[in-house]
Amino acid sequence: MVVSPEVSKDRKVTFRVLAPKADEVRLNAGDIPGGGGDQRQARTFTKGENGVWELTLGPIDAGTYRYTINVNGVATIDPRNAAISESNGTAWSVVHVPGAAYMDTAEVPHGAVASVFYRSSALNSDRRMHVYTPPGYETSSDKYPVFYLLHGAGDSDDSWTSVGRANFIMDNLIASGKAKPMIVVMPAGHTPPGAGGGGGGRGGMGASGFEGDFTKDIRPYIEKHYRVLTDRKDRAIAGLSMGGAQTLNIALANLKDYGYVGVFSSGLLFARDTSQLEKDLDAKQAEKEGLKLLWFSTGSQDGLINQSKSTVELLKKHGLNPVFKESEGGHTWINWHEYLNQFAPQLFQ
Repeated sequence: MVVSPEVSKDRKVTFRVLAPKADEVRLNAGDIPGGGGDQRQARTFTKGENGVWELTLGPIDAGTYRYTINVNGVATIDPRNAAISESNGTAWSVVHVPGAAYMDTAEVPHGAVASVFYRSSALNSDRRMHVYTPPGYETSSDKYPVFYLLHGAGDSDDSWTSVGRANFIMDNLIASGKAKPMIVVMPAGHTPPGAGGGGGGRGGMGASGFEGDFTKDIRPYIEKHYRVLTDRKDRAIAGLSMGGAQTLNIALANLKDYGYVGVFSSGLLFARDTSQLEKDLDAKQAEKEGLKLLWFSTGSQDGLINQSKSTVELLKKHGLNPVFKESEGGHTWINWHEYLNQFAPQLFQ
């Protein structure tokens, strides 16, 4: 029986695929570090006499990684691996390398993650989001604070749980008493091309189409169907990359609604009138004072580091008090796992 992936105690990972007629097999896994100078050569499998191709990498830093296997130029998921992560139109295989306690699966009470389908009146389409409910939600009558967590460009509403480990991170934080029990809502950030100005060649990378869906449909659906607290102090929103820009667009336009705002590897993006934004901010002094946390973090090697810094400075100029944490690394899930682990404990305290 072909086993793939196989993670050893020393954090080496072996990938295998049965492809006796293949001429070349390679691994596509951009987030997995290392491998030497020639990445094509370093990620090329070796064929065994039994027709099984094999590649071992590592030791690899503890974390969760997406990958596909390229067989004769055709990318495919690992046929021996049932762990799948969706992006915007693509399926990936997932390997988790244990050793980061904050996101490993631990012997603690676990919350539930539901795939929730709803009708978007703003986009005139059926949509999906993922919703995490904390341990004990089903047997309790309590109401909980709500945290809206947005994904980045190219990803989907599945991404924060399948590769982002958001549910396990929250389980561990809640079990240790570092974070309050909360509901985490992870919507789909991409919208159909042309929808509300948020469409285009990348399936709605712009912000406005999603903002309409979020305001008219997502938040009302959650507040109707889940036991959530609805005061400003009980509502948070954050996102990474594209989702970070969407977070800013939603939160800055509705400051009175959000007590906590997080921006991961992002800033003010897309084509928007910053001069109008600055006027709006100057007119919202009372609303700014009620914002408990405005938190940014971006890696020093991230291509959006300057965008993050310039956004932080603009917001300071107009009376806000953003916190900025520059981390190591780049625009990867390696950082976004850690940002969620740092941000969530600051909510609803």
